[in-house]
Amino acid sequence: MTTDSIPVQAADARPGTERKVPKATPGGRRRQLFRHPGAGRQHHAGPVAYILLGLAALFSLFPLYWTMVAASTDNTRVTQTPPPFLPGPHLLENLGKAWQDAALGKAMLNSLIVAGVIALSTVLFATLAGFAFAKLRFKGRNILLMLVIGTMMVPPQLGVVPLFMMMTELGWGQKLPAVIFPTLVSAVGVFFMRQYLSEALPDELVEAGRVDGAHSLRIFWSIVLPIARPPMAVLFMITFVHAWNDFFWPFIVLDMTNPTVPVALTQLSAGYVRDQSLIMAGALLGTLPLLAMFIIFGRQIVGGIMQGAVKG
Repeated sequence: MTTDSIPVQAADARPGTERKVPKATPGGRRRQLFRHPGAGRQHHAGPVAYILLGLAALFSLFPLYWTMVAASTDNTRVTQTPPPFLPGPHLLENLGKAWQDAALGKAMLNSLIVAGVIALSTVLFATLAGFAFAKLRFKGRNILLMLVIGTMMVPPQLGVVPLFMMMTELGWGQKLPAVIFPTLVSAVGVFFMRQYLSEALPDELVEAGRVDGAHSLRIFWSIVLPIARPPMAVLFMITFVHAWNDFFWPFIVLDMTNPTVPVALTQLSAGYVRDQSLIMAGALLGTLPLLAMFIIFGRQIVGGIMQGAVKG
């Protein structure tokens, strides 16, 4: 940095005692900002990072590729050693047979209804509860929050018998409401939204809404929802995938006349000899809606996460 020296005399120094400080020239201040190594520079990934990311993508996609390969061969070929690593000619044939044998059309419609309703209700109720626990002051708030968190430590298998008896008393046996209503909200979702809103939602915005005369629901609609869009998108995606893949409770409360996709796929493994290629074809069909959903909404979800990270 090009500088000139300016003599400066301290207030308590003896006459004649001066020290020189550098005088910044035009452009000198700008160069000072980048004096520290790496300041203001963009970091680019090196070849090692690309290799590691490529390996991670390869290992992540290999199970899906193997499912497609197994679904495109016959049962004899898929059980041989070594197994096939290239697709065979029977993919469409096995997909059609799996679709018909497991009645996957109705099962996918049921799974779409169940997963969609559960995901939407979880996002709504978890955001409402998270806002209340994060920004509202009321008696017993901490105790209620601890009770919500405590339910996460109870194994869900302990409540199967009383829950099944309750669904039977309500007349919901073998019906979709028996799967939907017990999981309309989750403690994990409430805790997740509470943690996000505690940091991302300033108290000043809530107080400003109070000053303008807005009630809690108005504040939630006009202030909280725009800020909470990124975690709501993530929570919706996670909840939808979990509800779509859930097998334990739907298998107990539903039958084969009104199944979800995981329950319907058990039909393909019935019999004395299991057709592995047919089972893989059914699993591939059950995975396709999730892949399509991620392809369509994945960019918006990741963009929302990044937007929320920058704003926070």
